[in-house]
Amino acid sequence: MKKTRIITTDDILLTLCQAVNGVLAAAGNPAVNHSPMVQKIQKTCLRPDLGCFVLFDGGFSGLVIINFTAPAALEIYRKYMMSMGMPENELAQFHTSDEVGNVMGELMNQIVGDFTNKVRQDLHTSINQSQPKMMAINKQVQILINTQLDQPQARRVTFSTPEHNIFYMELAMDKTEFIQLQEFEPAEQENPDDILANAQQYRQENTVDIEPEVDDDFLKNLGF
Repeated sequence: MKKTRIITTDDILLTLCQAVNGVLAAAGNPAVNHSPMVQKIQKTCLRPDLGCFVLFDGGFSGLVIINFTAPAALEIYRKYMMSMGMPENELAQFHTSDEVGNVMGELMNQIVGDFTNKVRQDLHTSINQSQPKMMAINKQVQILINTQLDQPQARRVTFSTPEHNIFYMELAMDKTEFIQLQEFEPAEQENPDDILANAQQYRQENTVDIEPEVDDDFLKNLGF
């Protein structure tokens, strides 16, 4: 009798971590690693210095947040731009620059896009993502995002860069399990290099605005 395969929240979290590593590696940051330990947390927050979040729904609902320290954001941004041939002396110097916000938002969009592809291929279900929202946040501010989940589960994973800078990814999603009823052939997974290659047109047509101040109407729409 074959053993029933059950996919849990932590398995989905691992898929998301692999999407972060894969997309950043394809974007000129090949040595970014995540911690082998995961934290169970009570709530997800946007935290200093640069916070980005994406909502998703469909087969299951949830929220992905990545909180970058200023050094981590600048390191990832600079390596990505230099890998595309941008001269170092033309790069932004501060994490509050619009250029840094746009690039990090683009990478966030590609990370969640890769994640949704993996979910579709591995779990045979579909989820849709929102447009990334990026904010520069000062040291005194934390922003809660209301996701309207029925039985939320929240996790936090620490990532480190080659220059020993730190950023954090948080996942909140419905408590759910996927149970494999029968054998199936896994679909071919899309290469992160292809995702980033296709992102160039997205970057020309869409920009992710960095907001130095919190907009009241925007926060009201989020439910807090």
